[in-house]
Amino acid sequence: MVDDAARDSRRERRRGRTGEAGSESSRRPDYRSLKNPFLPQPVFSADQVAAIHDTALRVLEELGIKVLLPQARAAYARAGALVDEDSQMVRIGRDIVAAALASAPKSITTRAGDRSRDIALELGTMTFLAGCGAPNVTDLEHGRRPGTLAAFEDFIRLVQHFDVLHMLGPCIEPQDVDNRFRHYAVNRAQLTLSDKVPFVFARGTPQVEDGFAMIRLARGLSEDEFASGVHCYTVINTNSPRQLDIPMAQGIIDFARAGQVSIITPFCLAGAMAPITVAGALTLQHAEALAGLALAQIVRPGAPVVYGSFSSNVDMKSGAPAFGTPEHVKATLGAGQLARFTGLPWRSGGGSAANISDAQAAHETQFALWGSVLAGATVCIHAAGWLEGGLSVSFEKLITDIEALQTVAELCASTPGDESAIGFDAIAEVQPGGHFFSAEHTMARYRTAFYEPLVADWSNFGNWTQSGSKTATERATGIWKRLVADFQPPASAAATSGILDEFIARRTEEGGAAPVS
Repeated sequence: MVDDAARDSRRERRRGRTGEAGSESSRRPDYRSLKNPFLPQPVFSADQVAAIHDTALRVLEELGIKVLLPQARAAYARAGALVDEDSQMVRIGRDIVAAALASAPKSITTRAGDRSRDIALELGTMTFLAGCGAPNVTDLEHGRRPGTLAAFEDFIRLVQHFDVLHMLGPCIEPQDVDNRFRHYAVNRAQLTLSDKVPFVFARGTPQVEDGFAMIRLARGLSEDEFASGVHCYTVINTNSPRQLDIPMAQGIIDFARAGQVSIITPFCLAGAMAPITVAGALTLQHAEALAGLALAQIVRPGAPVVYGSFSSNVDMKSGAPAFGTPEHVKATLGAGQLARFTGLPWRSGGGSAANISDAQAAHETQFALWGSVLAGATVCIHAAGWLEGGLSVSFEKLITDIEALQTVAELCASTPGDESAIGFDAIAEVQPGGHFFSAEHTMARYRTAFYEPLVADWSNFGNWTQSGSKTATERATGIWKRLVADFQPPASAAATSGILDEFIARRTEEGGAAPVS
């Protein structure tokens, strides 16, 4: 009998081949460009979708939306909207919305630092992002704490490592950096540690222009070259119900003028900032998204925009947001129907309300993920690592969620069904009661036949116990720490540090750029 120590050693060598710590694997799946293989699942009838759309137009026409930025109100007015300056209410006619939907592009190609990482944003493609926007970071060894630049940089390293995370994002807020200079640190980390499509904060024109300038420097682009392609994105959140604040309205204008992507996303929690019904919450969400999309197209017809959806429900006992609930999944499915009604690429949201990386966190995140997949979402933000309804991002949960994302990505690959795959000869080779381990069919395929897990442990109970009885979360700690320690940035990205540091030093000397509110 083979002793347990030798078996464990072989198991660890096998696990090493899976890429657990960034090591080599004989299997080379392509996770960089995913096409959703599933038929979109409906939750409403076609007549109900049309009714929700029509009611959203009625909301914009009859009730309107409060727009706090005078420049945005002026733009709406030029397009024919009815603007009341005293109340700051803007009533938007359905003709304006129809014109916006007609001019908004149905397919957007975002250009990365490495062109093999370009992403097509259109109905049918599938793009995953890590959890974004959290004030806190958490991990098993150091617990929950305010976000820091060092932690943000480590998240960028992990996002760069995993091909199934397709674009960068503001995982956590680096609260140890003054907010006049924070965007420099965030942009520098993205551009020197990664060659994926970066995120730029929409926190006022000065910060946005700094972000655009840093991308041009890092990517060696002239102003005309930058303007002729899509090189970054931002997320615009309305203040539900029916309000568009100053930095978000300015962000729509700034990104539209520059030809860069705005993901315009109302955050509608049914029972709190939106009607308590799924249909009612989606009606409000749809109206607010259309208002933002219209502003972008008014500013620049053809500006790249993504229809945004992030609707769920609240706990009616506490008012706390909930995610991965049946209502969250239904709202995502309904949002997909509305997005397809417009024809635009669209964004959904994953996430969890759990406080730690545990079974609740896993099942909430995976139900939210499946809602996005079955709804045909183009972009799913908060697909990995997000906890507490967005108050923290977890290093361990990022790793365990990657396992789920890679599983979904595997389902995007075609499954052979030709004569060789069907395997009559293999069945004939093995006698009744035998096994297929040494069959010619198996030997020709075993190195690449199956998905090799990142964090899952398939050992038996005895070997698992002897190895320390580690949970998936505990194993994830070792994985993310090794990946960060072994990380090497893309040479082209690392080479930009000097020119970016010169820019940052100059802008810092000039006082930086405070966020606008």
